[in-house]
Amino acid sequence: MKPEPCSRFRTQNIEWQARLQGVELASFRARAFAFLIDAFIVFLVLLVPSNWSNLTTHAPGGPLTLSFEFGGLASIVLAVAYFGLSTFIGRGATLGKHILGIRVVSVVHSHMSLWRCIERTLGYSVSFLEAGFGFLQYFTHANHQTVHDRIAETIVVVSRAAHGKAAT
Repeated sequence: MKPEPCSRFRTQNIEWQARLQGVELASFRARAFAFLIDAFIVFLVLLVPSNWSNLTTHAPGGPLTLSFEFGGLASIVLAVAYFGLSTFIGRGATLGKHILGIRVVSVVHSHMSLWRCIERTLGYSVSFLEAGFGFLQYFTHANHQTVHDRIAETIVVVSRAAHGKAAT
């Protein structure tokens, strides 16, 4: 009986990775501020529907009470939709990342697919586990990849460097 052939490792896209060589990586501070801007946008979007009835039935001169509840399925879907779709539509940059001049780039493909953007967004929950240690792995990984970056096979780069060094 003939032995079964061994599986062999195949690189995914050497040409694209070579084009990324030397691209300037985004700082932790820029990434954190971009995330906070995006989280604030999601907060504002969630604040309006949860208070719509209070705003429309508010009596003039009376006290206005605002409430906020995060954690329902609709809130999670909205947050994933915002981060995933804005990263996809913004070609790697949410509004916060665009303001800070950074963007997400796939290390294996020349473009960010919608699935890769959503996959990276879902990876945020893994990065939050264990008191946010997944975000702090930025400081221990050679390419400053956090857990959600490694899940989606992405890096975060300075936009100017990404446009000059690697094709979009």
